[in-house]
Amino acid sequence: MVRACGQFGSAVYWCGAASLETGLVMNYRHAFHAGNFADVLKHLILARIIEHLKKKPAPFRIIDTHAGIGLYDLGSDEARRTGEWYEGIGRLMKAEIPQDFKPIFAPYLQAVAAANAGADVLTGEEAVDPGAGLTLYPGSPVLAALLKRRDDVLIANELHPEDNLALSDALKSFRNCKIMGLDGYVVLKSTLPPKERRGIVLIDPPFEQAGEFQRLLQALRQGVQRFATGIYLLWYPIKDPRPIVAFKKELSGLGLAKLSAVEFYLRAPTDPDVLNGHGLIMLNAPFSLASELAACLPFLVDVLAQGKGASFHIEQISEA
Repeated sequence: MVRACGQFGSAVYWCGAASLETGLVMNYRHAFHAGNFADVLKHLILARIIEHLKKKPAPFRIIDTHAGIGLYDLGSDEARRTGEWYEGIGRLMKAEIPQDFKPIFAPYLQAVAAANAGADVLTGEEAVDPGAGLTLYPGSPVLAALLKRRDDVLIANELHPEDNLALSDALKSFRNCKIMGLDGYVVLKSTLPPKERRGIVLIDPPFEQAGEFQRLLQALRQGVQRFATGIYLLWYPIKDPRPIVAFKKELSGLGLAKLSAVEFYLRAPTDPDVLNGHGLIMLNAPFSLASELAACLPFLVDVLAQGKGASFHIEQISEA
């Protein structure tokens, strides 16, 4: 069932013969893409889930399996070469957010602003002007570190040795953050279940090799065996939507309750050789999240669209 949709309506439009073996290889090295349209929605959702977890006093754990370097210089050669952040967080920071949606966007935008205000305020609680100039973009581990409470725990894993060192430096000012250097999928076996028995697992692979969808499926299956009540977010890029249809069909066969997907398209997916959109598989997401996204995503589509047919849809994959 599709809870809400953009211009294309039902996902049936994209159905067709496809296989997970078709895969998708992108070499999605995050330094080139930090702050782009995909980060905006992914990190907005991550921020909303963290805020939901903070409603209860008991500590929780955030596990980021493919954490990257944590903090990205928007003036770097990589960021300037693509300029993707201008069309992502750059557009959102300049947009006039409707009053009704400001509480939804506030935690995310406050964290972005705090990352740009300097290390002296990264661990503070004071509000930061979200209209300040952008020179840095917080990746998911720094975003999580900024939003979590002192007693909540962050596990940030990054296999690449140089990126791991940069990640350690980005998180050195924060309390209760552990940096690991394992394969992103292996780290689930060593970190689940968390002793807090509450938390979120973000699996955000770079899609540098074929078979990533199969690894995502296996990771979710193994993760749920160890931590069934956890909230899971699985990110994927979309060029040709047909392999995504096969991926979601496989997911529906896992027999998991509260499994959904949100997908965001910059343009109509008519050219399978370019990045047309991205999606997030969500398991055990807060009940309020779907309605929040259904309300604010039409606005976000208007802000971030890069071509005719930009859209979103939210799909319930499994309820049983």
